[in-house]
Amino acid sequence: MASVPHITVVGGGSTGTGIARDLAMRGLDVTLVEKGNLTHGTTGRMHGLLHSGGRYAVSDQKSARECVEENFVLRDIASHCVEETGGLFVKRPEDTEAYFEEKLQGCRDCDIPVEVLTGAEAREVEPHLASDVDKAISVPDAAIDPFRLCVSNALDAERHGARVETHAEVTDVLVEGGEVVGVEIRHDSGPGKRVHGSPGSTERIETDHVVNATGAWAGRIGALAGVDVEVRPSKGVMTVMNTRQVDTVVNRCRPKGDADIIVPHETACILGTTDEEVRDPEEYPEEQWEVDLLIDELSKLVPLLGEARTIRSFWGVRPLYEPPEVGSTDPTDITRDFFLLDHDERDDLPGMTSIVGGKLTTYRMMAESIADHVCDRFGVAATCRTADEPLPGSEDHAVLDDAMQRFGLRSPVARRSSQRLGSRTESVLSRCDPNPVLCPCEAVSRAEVRDAVDQAGTDLNAVRLRTRASMGNCQGGFCAHRIASELHPTYDEPTVDDALAELVEERWKGERHALWGQQLSQAALKYTLQATTMNRDADPAAAEGDVDWDAFDAGDRPVADGGRGGVHRDDTDGGNGGD
Repeated sequence: MASVPHITVVGGGSTGTGIARDLAMRGLDVTLVEKGNLTHGTTGRMHGLLHSGGRYAVSDQKSARECVEENFVLRDIASHCVEETGGLFVKRPEDTEAYFEEKLQGCRDCDIPVEVLTGAEAREVEPHLASDVDKAISVPDAAIDPFRLCVSNALDAERHGARVETHAEVTDVLVEGGEVVGVEIRHDSGPGKRVHGSPGSTERIETDHVVNATGAWAGRIGALAGVDVEVRPSKGVMTVMNTRQVDTVVNRCRPKGDADIIVPHETACILGTTDEEVRDPEEYPEEQWEVDLLIDELSKLVPLLGEARTIRSFWGVRPLYEPPEVGSTDPTDITRDFFLLDHDERDDLPGMTSIVGGKLTTYRMMAESIADHVCDRFGVAATCRTADEPLPGSEDHAVLDDAMQRFGLRSPVARRSSQRLGSRTESVLSRCDPNPVLCPCEAVSRAEVRDAVDQAGTDLNAVRLRTRASMGNCQGGFCAHRIASELHPTYDEPTVDDALAELVEERWKGERHALWGQQLSQAALKYTLQATTMNRDADPAAAEGDVDWDAFDAGDRPVADGGRGGVHRDDTDGGNGGD
């Protein structure tokens, strides 16, 4: 073993990037590998809630206490990722008084700050609440941006010497002499990717210890090493509304059930969620009835939702875990706590540890637990600093204030840019003049897109995750081509076109279950714009240069009719990596 242990972390979600950051800050040699973008799995498909613990104050008080503790830590170290919306647990007439009192007492038992509001007081906080909501409990819920959070953790890990390798899928866990000695990865050769290894190549990474932080996919990595990791994936469907119908997190105050939360997030609201145990974390797209259920049930809390436009839906898979001997039959009964599985102790296989369960709110605590375990194994005397040292973007509010004044941050565009970039605002926005807005819905400027391209290369979905460009009301209809144009002339036209097609395809996936009413008209407009102005419907005559473009100037009918393709090529994959 080298004097400095080399640790390979598998998984680029909140837990994996948090572990990489913690270990790197303690001086270990760290490599993080992720098969897709950062946040490719569960982290990128959550509803953006920073838990107060209130949702678990009755059913899972250990998790509730962990959530409220980490809630306040993350407000300090990741302020640029958190919007302090506050939260309400609201009671309707059909909800029982007994459960309301049980929720209130549970919160107090878990040291969650609470205040009881009358229905009228709750409507002063959130005016669009239903008129028959009769009381509410105020809790310190918040909204959090998982994409910025993970990127900040990864950047800080790199600052401390870690290697972060995305689009690198683990194809084998290397076991020699009864011990895990490394992993084999395959670098993605798909379009629009930038990787450190040659596209399509494989790489053997020899390591002193492997940390399996792949969430719902932990069982697959375990199987490659010959051990069982009994994750019980649970699918949750969410729906994105066109505007912020509420500015506060609104929860239904009733026992476990589907469709009971509304989370304001950036310019939209996310409705959640369902809870269905599944066998495979990738093969269960959302269905129309689930979207209908969310809108119907949550309109009882906020009637305005029934009149609003649904712009997309998506689904994520919770990485639930419980010891096999428990055997719960209902996924809502499974604890949201996390578990560290030492495969040396459990399976007589040294060299690998899995971290399973938990949730984004407790990711830092989970990372600290794993880092303590790894350091103890290798005799490394280093303490955790992640609860005290801010993430990049949150560490210097003076820099942020100076940048706001310098760039005249009175406009909504500048304010939103500063919220996304934090203390990096000045260095990013000063690099580009002129600096027009490329994504009007989310107020993303050219400078932000170029900064993200520097990090993500031609992967425009990674640019989307870093900036929110194309994630607003038009879902890329008016901005996708502008974003793609920033790749030229660094990249040639076919590469830019492939990257644009990939971005358009990803946006389409989440729109398929929202095609009714005004949103159907919006989608038809988007399709028409992209088909006619950019040939995204793959008209073969245009692709081969056979269209008589002079006929357009003469006012005649175009020679060729468009074919079907473009955004409609892939309608089998549910969910998306973003909202």
